[in-house]
Order: sequence, then C-alpha cells, then structure tokens
Amino acid sequence: MRHEGSVIVVGGGASGIMAAGRAAEMGAHVILLERTGELGQKILVSGKTRCNLTNARDLDHFISMYGPNGRFLYGAFHHFFREDLVSFLSRYGVETKIERGGRIFPVSDRAEDVVSAFKKYLMDYGVEIFWHSRVTGIETRNKQVTGVMMADGKCRAGAVILAAGGSTYPATGSTGDGYTIAAALGHTIIKLRPALVPLVVEEIPIAKSMQGVSLRNVRLTAFQCRTDEIDPSLVPNRDTGRGTGNRRPQPPVIESRMGEMMITHFGIGGPVTLLMSLAIVDALKRGPVSVSIDLKAALDRSELSKRLQRDFDRFSKKKFRTILGGLVPAKMVDPLVLMTGIPPDKPGCEINARERERLLDNLKSLRFNIKQPLPMSSAIVTAGGISLKEIDPRTMASRKLKGLYFCGEVIDIDADTGGYNLQAAFSTGHLAGEQAAAYVNSKEPSINCHMDL
Repeated sequence: MRHEGSVIVVGGGASGIMAAGRAAEMGAHVILLERTGELGQKILVSGKTRCNLTNARDLDHFISMYGPNGRFLYGAFHHFFREDLVSFLSRYGVETKIERGGRIFPVSDRAEDVVSAFKKYLMDYGVEIFWHSRVTGIETRNKQVTGVMMADGKCRAGAVILAAGGSTYPATGSTGDGYTIAAALGHTIIKLRPALVPLVVEEIPIAKSMQGVSLRNVRLTAFQCRTDEIDPSLVPNRDTGRGTGNRRPQPPVIESRMGEMMITHFGIGGPVTLLMSLAIVDALKRGPVSVSIDLKAALDRSELSKRLQRDFDRFSKKKFRTILGGLVPAKMVDPLVLMTGIPPDKPGCEINARERERLLDNLKSLRFNIKQPLPMSSAIVTAGGISLKEIDPRTMASRKLKGLYFCGEVIDIDADTGGYNLQAAFSTGHLAGEQAAAYVNSKEPSINCHMDL
C-alpha cells in the first residue's frame, strides 16, 4: 500500500528519471517537471546515439576517473552500481554488452531503448510528468523545502530533487538553471568549465591546412608554456592524468596521453584531446598552454632518425614530398614541407643532416599554442557545479536545507568518456530518489499544485 507523500523532481535527464522512478517505487507521490517535451535527451545522444551506459572496470578504477572528487561517489556506488543498473535494464527488456575499454552498451545499440525502459519504469509506479515546465526557484520555510516556483504557478511538496543537468547541450534543456536555483538557496557553485571539449589553437592557418586529418597512435602532451619553450625531452613515456593510475608529470608538463585525435579547422579534437581538455582549460587560467604531438610515438628520436635515413637512401631519387607522403597523412604533407623548409622537389639523396633534424623535430613534436576551448555548448560535460561539501554523500541531501536533494550533472562531479558520467547520474539519482521518498514518507505531507498546464 502506498504511503501518502510528495516528491518533486526537477529535470527529466538521466539522473532525474532514475530519481523519480525510485522515489515512486519507494511509495512517494512523485511529480517530474521537465523543461522540454521529451525525457532523457542526453541519453539519446550519448555514445553517438548508441548510449554508453556504464563501464566494466572495477570500483577503484571508476572512482579514479572522476579525479579528486571521485571519493564522494563511494556511497552512491555502494548503494547502486553497474550490476544494479544492468539488472534494472534487463528487467525492462534491455540487454547489454561489453566493448573495447570496458564500455557497456545496449545490445541493440539503440539509446532509444534505454529511454523507453525508463519511461516504462515511471509509468509502472505512477510518476506524473508535466512537460515544458521551467522551474524558476525553490520555496522554503524555516530552512525546509516547501515546493517549487514556476512561471505558470507553484507546486508544493515535502521534498525536491534538483536534477536540472549542466550547461552543455542546451537544446536538451540543460541550460544551467539548476546552478542559479541552488545559488539562490545559499549553495556554493564551483566555477563551471567545459569538459570533454575540443580546443581552439592560435595557429588557425596551419590547422585549416590539415583539417580533417585523423591521427592514430600519437602522443599528445600539454605544456604550461608557449610552443617555443617546449622541451621535448620532458614528454613522459606513459600516460598521465586522472584515471591512468600514474603520478603527475614533471612541470611544465600538464598531461600526456597516447591514442587518437583529429586536426580540425579551428584546432584539435578527438578522443585524447577531449580527455585532456579539462586539465588544459584549468591550466589556461594559470598562463599560456601549448601542446606537442608526437606523430611517431612508437619510435624514439634515434630510431626515427635511422628510419628516415634509410628511407632517404632507399628512395634516393624520389622527391622529398613523395617520401614524406609515406610517413604522414596526405593532408599533412604540404604543411610539413613548409614547416621544415625542405624544398618539396629535393631528392632524398640530397637531404642533409640539418634538414633531417628539422623533419625529426616536426614529426616528434608538432606544436600548437592553445587559445581557448570551444564554448560550453560544444562540450560533452560540465565541470564544476554545486559544492560537494554542501551535499551529504550518504543521502544526496543538502546540508543547508531539509527536504532538498541533488543528483547528476548539477553537482560538482565529472568524468572522462567511457560510461562514467552516466553511471554517476544513475547512481546519484537512485540514491536521491530513495532518500527523498524516505524523508516525505516519514513526514506524510500532502501535495498541492497550482499550475496553468
């Protein structure tokens, strides 16, 4: 038998729909207020619409992927983790599979199936959904939540779960309103920054000349200095950064990772760029940042020098431009010819030691000065948010107001790609929903909504 109680969930993203469903499952009367006309819009675009739900890595690795703030999630993960999520989805007919890097996807490769499962969950437990409902504030009395305010009315309730998302993908409804609402209640907002975001370089003409080049097995290293101050000897021989398990590199190195990346018309993008972007964004506040791309990371400088000499000897009659075409993608040939200053028609047998060293310099350390990240709207995740010091990790409850709970991207938690951000959303949402329901069920408040809907 259902207990009388009322919980309002603000936001129908990943954390919000989980919170709403769980609160209702626990016996609360739940209203879900969604700003747009659809649920789970970020789920629908995640993993290139295939929905990278979570990851198969162990708990300690998971925690490391969120950086220093990861420890906050121990409680939520012990409460509801990967196995629970997979079991929940299976219950609603969505089976999962594990792919490269431990990434877990629905077998169907359809994000729509995941959202459909959550819609069934909400329907099964009687969650009321009000569409196109923009919450403008949360009402309180005597340091206790009493309901929410909207442009078209008010809705009173015993508890509110703020799951309004971040500031990325504004078309999905994540416009940063949650931060404004929380700040008005006295909560501290840790500075918002774009995370998992492409980067703009100063050398736009060079980037444009290489636009569309996709690079594999390269090492990208970020430095806290200008390009002319880079010391290639400081490039680490292993990955550094959160989730790698390795110590921080020696300054001025910021981070270094090996993998895939892209050159774009404005700068650099692709997997390793996105993974390093937050560290670079934060470093830009401290001073100049540049990057070095080792295009031949599998070979050290001595080995690459010997290979180049062999190529020049073997193709002694071929033009430098032709030989270079066998070393780098076609769109990089002309730009590298200009950078090295070696005449494109010069035969391999005539290239001298000094010219070979210039080519080596560019192959082992192609450099760009970073100007800025793309805007927040182009980022995959928002870094920053409601301070974790003001949230109880055991319940996701506000430490400032009774009856207020937080979950998902609105709090100061973000991670690298690989399913970690969605798992954090589902886990914090599940915990917030359960605890909010327990809170209102113990109080047995009545619900009283007045909205022009």
